[in-house]
Amino acid sequence: MNTTNTPFLSLCTVGALNQPRSLQIIGGREAVPHSRPYMAYLKTQNETHSSACGGFLIRPDAVLSAAHCVDKKRVRLHCSCTERSQQKIRAGKWVIHPQYLHKGFKNDIVLLKLKKKAEINDNVQCISIAKENERVRVGDLCTVSGWGRTSLDPPGSDVLREVELKVQEDKICQRVSSNYQRQSMICVGDEKEEKATYKGDSGGPLVCNKKAHGIVSGGYENPFFPKAFARISHFEPWIRKQLKRTGLSP
Repeated sequence: MNTTNTPFLSLCTVGALNQPRSLQIIGGREAVPHSRPYMAYLKTQNETHSSACGGFLIRPDAVLSAAHCVDKKRVRLHCSCTERSQQKIRAGKWVIHPQYLHKGFKNDIVLLKLKKKAEINDNVQCISIAKENERVRVGDLCTVSGWGRTSLDPPGSDVLREVELKVQEDKICQRVSSNYQRQSMICVGDEKEEKATYKGDSGGPLVCNKKAHGIVSGGYENPFFPKAFARISHFEPWIRKQLKRTGLSP
């Protein structure tokens, strides 16, 4: 767990507010304002460049995201939101899964503890996560939202977007990458529909039946299909343990 010499973090828990020309989802649609009140916007910045990630509020003072968004980065994470309903909150600690590997994006999950609780209201809310015994089925239609690119090249539009993606058989992702792990990953996306998450969407939730079942992770060279997301049900015992260790109610 990072507790000393850590970069400054702040998170913006938002609904569907406008963002300053960040990068967005491919083949999706503009989200209805405040329809995704659990979304958090993280912008990583150092002296040479900046990049953006998503995240989602699972407790008033806890956010889940992808480990590669913060791994080995001495950066400043901040929110450049402008809407009145946004809440800018620092993260005091975060813990990356101990088996995380950037190669293949294995165990690509991080839990961030906020320095203060977010104010829960109509525009900022938590989302439930899948329990250890809950799994999505092949063919389930789920939703992902984020500020990632809408095409291979920037810029994107300036609003939160969302896209519906279908859960695929594990063997489809296994054919594409030897790094795919069926126990800890979910294979998502239909190549015929040309819809996908892309750069800037990492860390956002895969929402199925109003629960977060996956986390947008690193993809393969083909930006459209398929995508391997971190499977939350696999990590739920670890998440619960970290919530207790950091003094958060599970």
